[in-house]
Amino acid sequence: MSRSFDLSLYLVTDPRLTAERGLLETVRAAVAGGVTLVQLRDPDAKGRALAEQARALLDLLRPLGIPLLINDRVDVAVAVGADGVHLGQDDLDPAAARAMLGPDRILGLSVGTLEELAASDLAGVDYLGTGPVRGTGTKADAGAAIGVDGFAAVRARVSLPMVAIGGLGRADVGPIIRAGADGIAVVSAICAAPDVKSAAHALREEVTAARA
Repeated sequence: MSRSFDLSLYLVTDPRLTAERGLLETVRAAVAGGVTLVQLRDPDAKGRALAEQARALLDLLRPLGIPLLINDRVDVAVAVGADGVHLGQDDLDPAAARAMLGPDRILGLSVGTLEELAASDLAGVDYLGTGPVRGTGTKADAGAAIGVDGFAAVRARVSLPMVAIGGLGRADVGPIIRAGADGIAVVSAICAAPDVKSAAHALREEVTAARA
């Protein structure tokens, strides 16, 4: 297991939005459309249920070489052998998480503002998830939208890879990539799309075009 990863199109799962289609089917279609990294996020799931979901996703993703990160739950990530963890500001501190994860797993951290950046210990962190760029309904505790300018302000102070998150759609991809994002993280833009594969493909093409 190595800490190589591609933030180009980062899918964060949502149990409400994947319920009808199914988690595995949603992720399978999203990856077929061009998703490069998957974060399993199910804040209401108990440890055992989350571990079962994670193992099923690992069976799907590992042969494809696509990393699976677990939101928040370092213990579950270690238990199932996931590729890493994504932490919020209120989760376990990154140094403790890195000690549990060991040197080879990916560790991401949410940083929404310059104040959060100043208060964060980035030693051991591999990338930042920064936002919400736009208002978002998929995360109740998300802060106020920071816009492209807010993202760029954090970008200017950090050399780590950064993925933008928060209410992003196709029209946001160009501006946020030009502001220095290494990729975009989306929930509803893929999970709630009528055609998951097509939605992912369109977003991935926008990322590629914005870099050109």
